[in-house]
Amino acid sequence: MRTASVKRKTKETDIEVAIDLDGKGTSSIATGIGFLDHMLDLLARHSRIDITVKAVGDLHIDHHHTTEDTGIALGQAVKQALGDMKGITRYADVHIPMDEALTRVALDISGRPFLVFKAEFVRDKVGTFDTELVQEWFQAFAMNAGITLHAQCLYGTNDHHIAESCFKALARALRAAVAIDPRAKDEVPSTKGSLGS
Repeated sequence: MRTASVKRKTKETDIEVAIDLDGKGTSSIATGIGFLDHMLDLLARHSRIDITVKAVGDLHIDHHHTTEDTGIALGQAVKQALGDMKGITRYADVHIPMDEALTRVALDISGRPFLVFKAEFVRDKVGTFDTELVQEWFQAFAMNAGITLHAQCLYGTNDHHIAESCFKALARALRAAVAIDPRAKDEVPSTKGSLGS
């Protein structure tokens, strides 16, 4: 079973995450941040990864710590659930439209965390959510999942659509990259013979 649970508690946040890489895309998300809940719900749905997130954070300050720490915990859970990574497809790239916005995500489950994130938001906020926190979440997730992740919104004018296309593109790329390749189900897809060490 490719599942994992992570608990992360600091002075700023208290987070519990559970995932199943081979799920149906069901989710139970409660971060206290409506927009982030929406993004994580669609991440689960379109990746077909079952995701449960319970987060309590210092929202009286702002959304930064809760957003970042949720990305950290989810990244750690993905890395844990992947185990020795035998049989995974490893690479994926997708283009996802969301109305006028188009985003490209390419990723490599490499064990070498790296993020390139290019998206220009028109406004500082979507509702009460700071648009700069989209990149913060992606950074935290990529570093802790141990993946090389390139995300670029090629164009778009609606900030909600730009953010949503980023999360949906990540979801579809993850769905493809974590999938087991039946032709190589007992092999680690690396000339080194190991990933994530």
